[in-house]
Amino acid sequence: MQIIWSRPVFSIEDRISSCLRLFFGAFAAGGLCLCAGPRVLAQALPLPDIAAAMPDAPQPQIDALPGGAIVQEQAAPQQNTAPTPQLPPATTGGSQPGAGTPPAAGPEKSDREKAEEQLKEQEHQRVAGVMATFNTTRNRDALPLSPGQKFRLFFRSSTDPWPFLLAGVVAGIGQADNSPTEWGQGLQGYAKRFGGNYTDAFIGNFFGNAVLPVILREDPRYFQKGSGSHIGRVLWAASSTFWCRRDNGKWGPNYANVGGNMIGSAIARAYYPESERDAYDTIMDGFTVSVEGIVGAEVIEFWPDLVRRHKRKHDEKMARRAAQTAGNR
Repeated sequence: MQIIWSRPVFSIEDRISSCLRLFFGAFAAGGLCLCAGPRVLAQALPLPDIAAAMPDAPQPQIDALPGGAIVQEQAAPQQNTAPTPQLPPATTGGSQPGAGTPPAAGPEKSDREKAEEQLKEQEHQRVAGVMATFNTTRNRDALPLSPGQKFRLFFRSSTDPWPFLLAGVVAGIGQADNSPTEWGQGLQGYAKRFGGNYTDAFIGNFFGNAVLPVILREDPRYFQKGSGSHIGRVLWAASSTFWCRRDNGKWGPNYANVGGNMIGSAIARAYYPESERDAYDTIMDGFTVSVEGIVGAEVIEFWPDLVRRHKRKHDEKMARRAAQTAGNR
């Protein structure tokens, strides 16, 4: 955490308070010198033998009082009842120059707060400004998400305009193929296909990115590799459908993703036509969604490379134009 120092602006109240602190600080320093001064001098300077130089103790005197009474007065021995001065512990008061200490830094953020900041950064990620990639992180050391954060990430991804747009495109393809045939054509047929496609994605994400990751303690995000050979990165992206990082930092089979796709496909049989309610269609639909996840991971992995390449080509083109313009002048 970076601490930025700025010069404070003192008000009249602050100046009065500083003067009072200086006064009491000087008063305390004077008292300290009075108490500790003799002791320090006695240790620093060789003092003469005071006992040898002192006169003899006074002898008792006998006075006669009227009536013959005799009163014997003895000189009381002198006793040093003053306590030995003790040096007070050193303090770092703000009244002495150089004694002030910098203000302590604020409390360190917890892992949950840091994960929340990382999650908020992910909610602005998109491919081509359209495709939402909230379930993606470029930080290989990203902190694990809490159960609440996993559900929030699912809800944020499912309510973004992107899944609705994707469901509309897939519904248009089904409308062109007239699949399933029982849903027919026209606006009613397209609405059924649109609703079916979006519901498939919603249920699959609910189980694959929220419920099962919480139960199995798996991270629902795709961790971009971003470096290395192209073959290695292709294999890395493809394996993300079946291999994931867990909340403890280790890697293992992605049971949540595959299981969520299969559960979503099984539940979809309730609103699909009767001709597509057999086991074969259920397994094939779940497998198809998993393959679509592989394609999406490949796009997410290599999209930054395409952006950098396009920017480099654009900069080179602009540099050539600038050189040609300068040469023609």
